[in-house]
Amino acid sequence: MAEQSKIRKSGSKGKKRKRLSGRAWFYGIFFTVVIGIVCGIIGYLLIILNGERLLEEHGSKLEFGEASIIYDAKGEEISRLYDVMDHREVAEFAEIPEFMRDAIVATEDQRFYEHAGLDFWAIGRAVVKDVIARSAVEGGSTITQQLAKNVFLSADKTFFRKATEASIAVALEQQMTKDEILAMYLNRIYFGKGVHGVKAAADYYFGVELKDLELWQAATLAAMPKAPNRYNPINNPEDSMDRRAVVLQLMYDQKYITQEQMEEAKAVVYEAPAHQEQFKSGSYPAFVDFVIEEAMEVTKLSEEELRVSGLHIYTTLNQQAQQSMDTQFDNADNFEKSKDEQIVQGSMIIIDHRSGEIQALAGGRDYVKKGWNRVTKLRQPGSAIKPIVSYGPALESGDYFPWTELANDKKCFSNYCPTDRWGATPVSMKQAIKDSRNLAAVWMLNQVGIKQGAAFAEKLGIQLEDDDMNLALALGGLTKGASPLQMATAYSVMANGGKSVDPHTITRIEGNQGFNYTYEAPASKQLMSPETAWYLTDMMLSVVEKGGTGSKAAIDRPVAGKTGTTQHGIKGYSGDGIKDAWFVGYTAEWTAAVWMGYDKTDMDHFLKKGGTQSAALFAKIMKPAMQGVGKDSFKRPGGAKENKPPAKVNNFTAVYNPEEVRVDLSWDASPEPDVTYEIFRKELNESEYTRFDSRTTTGVTDMSIFPGMTYDYYVVAYDAKNELASEPSETVRIEVPEVELPDIPMEPDPTDPVDPGDGTTEPGDGNDGGNDGNNGTDEPTAPVETEPGDGGEPTPTPTGTNQGGEAAIEPTTEGT
Repeated sequence: MAEQSKIRKSGSKGKKRKRLSGRAWFYGIFFTVVIGIVCGIIGYLLIILNGERLLEEHGSKLEFGEASIIYDAKGEEISRLYDVMDHREVAEFAEIPEFMRDAIVATEDQRFYEHAGLDFWAIGRAVVKDVIARSAVEGGSTITQQLAKNVFLSADKTFFRKATEASIAVALEQQMTKDEILAMYLNRIYFGKGVHGVKAAADYYFGVELKDLELWQAATLAAMPKAPNRYNPINNPEDSMDRRAVVLQLMYDQKYITQEQMEEAKAVVYEAPAHQEQFKSGSYPAFVDFVIEEAMEVTKLSEEELRVSGLHIYTTLNQQAQQSMDTQFDNADNFEKSKDEQIVQGSMIIIDHRSGEIQALAGGRDYVKKGWNRVTKLRQPGSAIKPIVSYGPALESGDYFPWTELANDKKCFSNYCPTDRWGATPVSMKQAIKDSRNLAAVWMLNQVGIKQGAAFAEKLGIQLEDDDMNLALALGGLTKGASPLQMATAYSVMANGGKSVDPHTITRIEGNQGFNYTYEAPASKQLMSPETAWYLTDMMLSVVEKGGTGSKAAIDRPVAGKTGTTQHGIKGYSGDGIKDAWFVGYTAEWTAAVWMGYDKTDMDHFLKKGGTQSAALFAKIMKPAMQGVGKDSFKRPGGAKENKPPAKVNNFTAVYNPEEVRVDLSWDASPEPDVTYEIFRKELNESEYTRFDSRTTTGVTDMSIFPGMTYDYYVVAYDAKNELASEPSETVRIEVPEVELPDIPMEPDPTDPVDPGDGTTEPGDGNDGGNDGNNGTDEPTAPVETEPGDGGEPTPTPTGTNQGGEAAIEPTTEGT
């Protein structure tokens, strides 16, 4: 039995699995493919049938949808986004230049003439990218699919939306020719600025008829469907030019144009036509454009979809503030005069730093809808950046205070040699910012460290480049610069006690299809200590006071701020001139940034005035804008050190000592440690006091007095470290009495010759009892009162006097 069991076990081990035969594999694969093909055919038929049905039922949706509406902070309507849709014209296929069609096909759908609505190669590539990214990132849409999507205006990248889009695309391909589809696409596509259709776009952007478009213009338009705002030649000329180059390269690669044509079209620089002004419409265009950008970010809709989605967008706009701003920006007297049609430009933004709500903004003078919004454009900030990169980081370290003395001497830091008009005397940080001293700011950044200064600036929202990491950073010498929005945001943090501020224009959005959005502020961050924010505010309050560089910004409530100017930087021109002029400031309620300058600075276009003009514009706008806004106050944090002067000296006394002919002065000691006492004196007939003595003890003796004179004295306690003096003590007056000399008879000199007859001297012999100044007369000599130091019988000479009897400039320090 055991042997049989072993045999069975060994037999079971040796038994092989039965392999599928080649025929079985063939039939398995064959039926799988057949089933797949059948399912594919059925699916494709369902797509076609569904597309036909949708196209028949919803073909009317080729027309535009319901306009979205924008409201101000009080709920009043300020703009309808539908009105700009009037900028459209329908072009026949024959009107569209061939290279315009080629540019669109090369950029948007290279196999447009080969597929039947769906590009399965592009779909496969998109699926792979979506799987790798684990989200729907790649569209893979054909021109026909994009047209289908525009019919339904849905931005979600879901399977069902894509399936519906595919259905309509296939149906469109069944019912229309390629030329008709391409013409419909080019007539419907959105080109930014409220312009639909290639014909209207040619007119708006280039001022030409569609048939007269040049290659570079066609490539510029073909670059825009991907992102109409980003690749708009008016909004972002550099990005537009870069994207145009990509389109031209694609056209060259696909053999639509030659290399010579490509290079020539790449090199053209865009200039907007003058007639664009006629397209300007609506109220507060710069603010509305800013809202649209923010709404696109919030809703994830394209601009076209946003405009026709029937949304109700509620904003932070303060019409009183906006109207005040618009009035002053329309007044040419607020800006320097230009010698030609290129005007001095400007921009401004006002933020309620307590909530982050943007109250108003100006994108520029004569701003057109979807124009060049200078509020978001980078310019050199000049000295307005000093609180951000130099003084703020220094105060935050805890080693420096507004009263700290900074070096102000002319010196070079490595190879960097800044200059200003001030002398070499050390200056307090507060005075340095009030005067906008360059040397002190550079010295301060050098002490703090460039990395620390840059980190502090970036924490406040100022984006820096690697090339900015040098001491020129202290004077605003940035590679790219900072925008008014960024500068206002950074200063808002100072005004908000060091806490982060999130500038925004939208409070909520309500939609017809259940879409709702309500703004929620991000968690507040303490970006700098409350003490640092207070010190910066306290210092910049002095900038707006009399004598400060920003004094013209003063209004009927406290204002802290900083001016900033940058040199023209024009090659070959060595004269004076300014490229950028700033004032960034805040009240306890609102923060604002004002910029002035030319869009393009050159030999004929630069400013002659500095930040004072920007400061003046700040005041002209802010005062009426803030009418009715409750007045708050800057709050001093409990931990902030106060730069208090020493207490007033008490019990100051002065006693005349007739025996010693001196005045003894004394007083109570100050409660503050490390103070000296400065004693001041003046004679009754003098107009000003002179410092008589300085010491650390609580008493001093004045021996430099004269009989018959009256003296006034006072004393102050002085903190030498912080350069602060107490209030003067009570004044004490001392009257020094006249000194009468005794009448002493003159004894004859036994060596003098005597007349044996009558005992008198001969006149004129020089022996007149010592009065050799009577020119030899024989009149008797009487005793005379003499002034100290005149060579006669002396009275006691006070210590510390000159030989001529005048009180010494530096009095004696002898005393008790």
